[in-house]
Amino acid sequence: MPNAEGKIRYAVVAGGWISQGAFMPGVGQTSNSVMTALVTGDPVKADALAKQYNLKSYRYEDFPSLLSSGEIDAIYLATPNFRHREFAVPALEAGIHVLLEKPMATSEEDCKAIIEASKKSGAKLMIAYRLHCEPGTVEMVERIRKGDIGDPRIFTSMFAQPLDPQNHRALNGYWAGPVPDMGPYPLNAVRNLFGDEPIEVQAVGVNTPGRNITTYDAVSVTLRFPKERLAQFTVSYSAPNTERFQVVGSKGEFEASPCFGFGEGVAITYRATIEGETQEHAHPVVDQFGGETEYFSDCILNDRSPEMDGEEGWRDIRVLAAIERALETGQPQTLEPLPPRQGPTQAQVRTLPLAKVPDYINTTEPTT
Repeated sequence: MPNAEGKIRYAVVAGGWISQGAFMPGVGQTSNSVMTALVTGDPVKADALAKQYNLKSYRYEDFPSLLSSGEIDAIYLATPNFRHREFAVPALEAGIHVLLEKPMATSEEDCKAIIEASKKSGAKLMIAYRLHCEPGTVEMVERIRKGDIGDPRIFTSMFAQPLDPQNHRALNGYWAGPVPDMGPYPLNAVRNLFGDEPIEVQAVGVNTPGRNITTYDAVSVTLRFPKERLAQFTVSYSAPNTERFQVVGSKGEFEASPCFGFGEGVAITYRATIEGETQEHAHPVVDQFGGETEYFSDCILNDRSPEMDGEEGWRDIRVLAAIERALETGQPQTLEPLPPRQGPTQAQVRTLPLAKVPDYINTTEPTT
């Protein structure tokens, strides 16, 4: 049950950068959500971060006690990807709703176990596709549905950041690397812009000279979609910060940059060129984490299924797994055709003002 003010009570599981710099400040922007607990393996955060937000702190080994405490209704789960199933399944089995950072997991098997736990208990599961609640992104998806650029045929994207080789993402193989970390952004974008699912995957990876990273640090992926449509994206841990995509249809195109990021000064902006006429479309900077949290809490309070549910997360993971196979074998990978999903709609857009982010409390604990 929510608290006396009717707000959903969240525990934050893992207090690293994404929790501190985005989710925790964003909760304060919502009208229907509040934090009551923090789960962390770091004693510095257990004291300082919990005190900053007036939270009760738990260690990871005390997670079962938190689930039975009656102090929370939901968790925000931001551990490293390989630990998602470890915390999501028992939470869902206990009837605690789960807002799960992407990528959903590191295997299709883990995704299915998480989905099954949600189905059995009835607790809601939402994957943290924050851009499904962002106005510019949803506007592009809905305009393509209406046929504004005609039949969408081609998608290309570049997403890069210069990652420190000592970061845990650089040290733990493919499922900590750039494809699962950054790939869900262009992958999820094209799936929703095309309104369909890929049927074939090809991939090429490289190791940038001088970069001591335990997996390919730059990967280019090509996806074949039904109706002979193509998508290509490249992700990199060894290039300057950049993010952009272009979707080309039979009557025109959208070009978006920035298109995946969040935070101060980052508004999702796109240029539409349709039948030779170009217009810029700018949207306000919004608190994307506050927006997705408010949407999820609305779903809980009104007993609605979130659009970005476990199946949406699994559909991305099955492609990420196929990319891994394509890199290992050098061969194209065929994917089973799936029926299209509805995708995001204007009803889930939220335009909360951006929260002020407090100083980061340093930690040795890796998080997603």
